Amino acid sequence: MQNRVKNYIEKVLDTSVVLEKPKDISLGHFATPVAFSLAKELRKSPMIIADDLVKKFDDNSMFEKIEAVKGFINFKLSNSFLEELSKEALLAGNDFAKENSKDEKILLEYVSANPTGPLHIGHARGAVLGDSIARVGKHLGFDIVTEYYVNDAGAQMDMLGLSVSLAGREFVLNEEVEYPETYYRGDYLIDIAKKVFELHGADIFHDESRFREMAIFAKDIVLTIITDDLKDAGIEFDNFVSEASLYDAWSDTKAVLLDNGSLYTKDEKLYLKSTLHGDDSDRVVVRENGIPTYLAGDIIYHKDKFDRGYDHYINIWGADHHGYIKRVHAAIEFLGNDSKKLEILLSQMVQLLKGGEPYKMSKRAGNVILMSDVVEEVGADALRFIFLTKKSDTHLEFDLDMLKNQDSSNPIFYINYAYARINQIFKKAEKSFDDVVDISYENLNQDALNLVYESLLLPSVLNEAFSKRDMQKITDYLYSLASSIHRFYNEHKIVGTDEERQYLKVLSLSAQTIRVCLNLLGIKAKEIM
Repeated sequence: MQNRVKNYIEKVLDTSVVLEKPKDISLGHFATPVAFSLAKELRKSPMIIADDLVKKFDDNSMFEKIEAVKGFINFKLSNSFLEELSKEALLAGNDFAKENSKDEKILLEYVSANPTGPLHIGHARGAVLGDSIARVGKHLGFDIVTEYYVNDAGAQMDMLGLSVSLAGREFVLNEEVEYPETYYRGDYLIDIAKKVFELHGADIFHDESRFREMAIFAKDIVLTIITDDLKDAGIEFDNFVSEASLYDAWSDTKAVLLDNGSLYTKDEKLYLKSTLHGDDSDRVVVRENGIPTYLAGDIIYHKDKFDRGYDHYINIWGADHHGYIKRVHAAIEFLGNDSKKLEILLSQMVQLLKGGEPYKMSKRAGNVILMSDVVEEVGADALRFIFLTKKSDTHLEFDLDMLKNQDSSNPIFYINYAYARINQIFKKAEKSFDDVVDISYENLNQDALNLVYESLLLPSVLNEAFSKRDMQKITDYLYSLASSIHRFYNEHKIVGTDEERQYLKVLSLSAQTIRVCLNLLGIKAKEIM
């Protein structure tokens, strides 16, 4: 709707315009300040320019009213145009707001949690954000491939092997164990240790030369736990890339960096000259013992990404990875690629409450709140929705008990109730959505027209949310639309009135908007509450 209006206005005025939505809808559905931008060029007052521009619009079916107000030009859409758009939207069904394929391939990497334990809620926030961005982007025509980078190399794998050994010795062999300062803990490790014992016996827990073997065995089990937890929240990936599998390419990657002078040796360590690209210090890529660092793995991985030839790359990282951004961008430049093609989104931590008190840690996880525990507590739909109600780079705090409320304080209930309410109205009227597709909006009252207009804003909401990587714009829009539906229901009798069929068409459009919108957030709209 907005693009069609904008294109028409630009065609008539023969200039590009910025289209805004007035806060007071009585002023019009759209407005443009184009007269202000033309004032210097034309050497006239914006108010005079606006008056002149209004005269360029001949009678047409798109607008009911066009007027200049203090230099702005306001446009009120006609009933017939809203009716035309409504019919198109209703006939599109679940493809409403779907756009043609775009010539842009995007590689979207997210979650990428170490395969050393189940996902916690911090991982879950990035997972929900990434999956929702992918869903919305694909709906808008972008070619998006989702990827999970499995960190199965380095010190965390050594720690995993040690942790399985400790769990086996204490809980399988019933030994007294002296624990080091850092290790992984949780019931999942006991389950893994029991499987190791069944396959290899007791000696493996005391043989340090076999800790890596235990780590690889445990990694595969943990990765299954992770993928199962993600599936329970409606999240699946196109690709999984193993960090360990990429290290064979380190020699070739290092050779490229050495040849272009981006590496140097100091104190028997190999450094990347990342300060040349804005980093606050150069970074070690190979330790004194010759073992590559975590950064070396990132360099290999991003070389592999760029070698695959995507147009754009998006990484969703935890906020604790903020310091890695410049060093990774530097490495990309040193490898001869354009670091501007890599976009990094940071996902801040989540704090959960229950009854106003901090949510208790999971025994199975050791010292974190598991994603699976929260999904079991409130359901995947509530988890997904609440994680998208704030921008990912801001802290999020919410109370799980709120998500169990059956009122407007629980946003996902409130939105689903609006959708279910519409379905019940159709059932009471003994009509289907298909029955009202061709109904005219002639003489439709303003409240109903406002609801039509709000429901038709979905395409512009999706485009803005995707372009800004801000899914909060969608959750805010859904809650606002649900509020408008409830208000309309409370203020207007529907079934059995002269306006019944018109109102049903309006509500069918609103219901479809909710259904499509929720689906793009990975949530199934509820027809019965």
